[in-house]
Amino acid sequence: MAEQDVIPQPGSMGGPLPAAAGRLRTYASFVRFSHSVFALPFALTGALLASRHHPVTIGTLVWILVAMVAARSAAMGFNRLADARWDAMNPRTAMRELPRGAMSRREATIFVVAACTVFIGAAYLLNPICFALSPVALGIVFWYSLAKRYTTWTQLFLGLAMAVAPVGGWLAVGGRGGWEPWLLGLAIGTWVGGFDILYACQDLSFDRAHGLRSIPVRFGVPASLWMSRALHVVAVACLAGLAWIAPMGPLYLPGVALVAALLVYEQSLVCADDLSRVKQAFDLNGYVGILYLIVTAVSLYV
Repeated sequence: MAEQDVIPQPGSMGGPLPAAAGRLRTYASFVRFSHSVFALPFALTGALLASRHHPVTIGTLVWILVAMVAARSAAMGFNRLADARWDAMNPRTAMRELPRGAMSRREATIFVVAACTVFIGAAYLLNPICFALSPVALGIVFWYSLAKRYTTWTQLFLGLAMAVAPVGGWLAVGGRGGWEPWLLGLAIGTWVGGFDILYACQDLSFDRAHGLRSIPVRFGVPASLWMSRALHVVAVACLAGLAWIAPMGPLYLPGVALVAALLVYEQSLVCADDLSRVKQAFDLNGYVGILYLIVTAVSLYV
């Protein structure tokens, strides 16, 4: 999604504090900080499910929050570095920070290294298993940025990267055995893969012209839309299936029905001959994770 804001020149806003605020906005835009709402609610949901068997402290929740934001920031920063050359050529992305010169590659690299360090540090403070698995998690989320060079199934690898969230939340609280985090991971993976297919459809011509791979490039827009819908059906089925392996309470399935209705509306905004509302459909996903977290919390504690 192209950004239209222009970074103010040093001293143009009357002092160091406004300039610092401008740089902070640049960093937040660089990693799309607001999109942390996609994976974070599912990490917290994994923690909530594990808390039925293992006490959870405020400190644990804080470090889960820090770890998730840092991991996602590192992954998005790496994605921007890896794609900078193509972003500069694509009219949709040419106004991102690296192509328009609002941030240097060195600055972006330092940011990614710092985010990785914070993530690994937060994992260390959670427990030894999270710390041991932290490099694996980073490897998974970084691979997505390179996948479009090698495989058609790029969007499914993003789903895999996001599926790490509920498993990580489960492990962070002390959960070990159980099907809950894996079923929740499959749900978020298919949900994310489904909406990323919609998002990739708008770059079909550009990706084909530059030899990049994706599901829309391989199968075309009409078939890709059906694949997206099928993935969202699987996601809803997995969320509903959680009620059969864990005591979720009577409010849970009606809540999942609300999530399903939101996904149906999202899919209705996009059709093969009209991709003009893809961004609107994409932005709806920010509400899906939040809604599901609220549904799960209410079901478990009310």
